[in-house]
Amino acid sequence: MAQPLSIEEELARDGSEMERDETPAERLDRNFNEMLGGLRVALPGVQVLFAFLLTVPFSQGFASISQFQRVLYLGVLLATALASFLLITPTAYHRMVFRQGRKAEIVGFANRIILAGLGVLGLAMTGAILLITHYLFGPGTAIPVTVVTAAVIASLWYVLPWARGH
Repeated sequence: MAQPLSIEEELARDGSEMERDETPAERLDRNFNEMLGGLRVALPGVQVLFAFLLTVPFSQGFASISQFQRVLYLGVLLATALASFLLITPTAYHRMVFRQGRKAEIVGFANRIILAGLGVLGLAMTGAILLITHYLFGPGTAIPVTVVTAAVIASLWYVLPWARGH
């Protein structure tokens, strides 16, 4: 007896998304809800990083950091804030145009802004790794650790999905 095909095999075989019994409006609603689900995963991480960064200047050792580390800290803080702004934007945008029959526009915009927000979040996380490893171990350790961190984020968040989609 033949084994049933996995979802990946089904998709690879016909090259398109599996057929669903849904209207275009239902598909948009599903897509939007899936994006919101993704945001429920990303936003707590952004909030924790942002909260941590807001407390750092009030810790005892902050006064002794180098000028490079101060500038890097500010960059990481601002990137984290920008990631927060970008990832919260789809919710605000949806609220502003709610019930105007613009769901397709909302879904398209939200997808683009979430991708941008994730990119900025990856940059902020990479910068935080650089800041902490530079402070603890110096540039000799910080640079390779940061390069590996950036490569892992880029690979998992962008390259892998892109490669699987082509």
